[in-house]
Amino acid sequence: MQCFQPAVLGVESSFDLGLSQRQRTLYRLDGGSGTDENLRWLLARDYQVLGKGFSGKRAQALATQVERWDAYGDLCWLGRVSPTFDLGRPIDVLVKKRLHHGKRKYSYYVTTLTFPSKVAFMHRYDQRGRAEIEQFRNDKDGLHLSARRKHAFLAQKALILLTDLAHNLLADFRSFGLADSRFAQWGAKRIVRDLLAIPGRLYFEHGQLKPWLSMILYIKSEIGIDFCHDDRGEHTNRACRRHSVASASASRNGDSANRG
Repeated sequence: MQCFQPAVLGVESSFDLGLSQRQRTLYRLDGGSGTDENLRWLLARDYQVLGKGFSGKRAQALATQVERWDAYGDLCWLGRVSPTFDLGRPIDVLVKKRLHHGKRKYSYYVTTLTFPSKVAFMHRYDQRGRAEIEQFRNDKDGLHLSARRKHAFLAQKALILLTDLAHNLLADFRSFGLADSRFAQWGAKRIVRDLLAIPGRLYFEHGQLKPWLSMILYIKSEIGIDFCHDDRGEHTNRACRRHSVASASASRNGDSANRG
């Protein structure tokens, strides 16, 4: 990851992090950034680290040294081992074993911090930023970013910018338009696939989506039934009321003809 070290240096410069500040700064890294080169570089600059190791082969080798596995959630186990590699400073190493489609998968994690238990170690790691899930994966699934590809560089760049615009519009729509509704917890995928695919119009009142009014306006525009507010502020159906009056009038005329 060639942008990792310049990004760290940029943060360090922007916040004017001296030695004492760096010693109190923790970098939590996922596997893509957890190479030995990146970890050694961070530790040489006196940062604290808590990250997932990059090498899958090393994880399998470390797993053979685990003497005790403790359960961690569903189909996961944790084990502590002594480090077999040198990063320039003392580290604690944890190995995680999990079952994925009936097969065992291994990963390892390193830290310069001290934790009272293996579970506390993993809980702290799981608190890292999750932009790759909360934003990138949602955009790939909900906005089909991975399915839409352009051969030309500028065309692909324009597509990504349009996707960013759609992401921001959906985020605002969810925060302001769907607040206090049953759709408030929906992600981008469900909003695009299930909610925005419903034909009709959306009605907002003071920035809030009004589902009933949206349905009423759709019925009015597509079917021709006119709705209005009565004196109590409730929605009434003028067409139904006109139909009821006409039916009652026709019934009275029919009774008069029969009597005649």
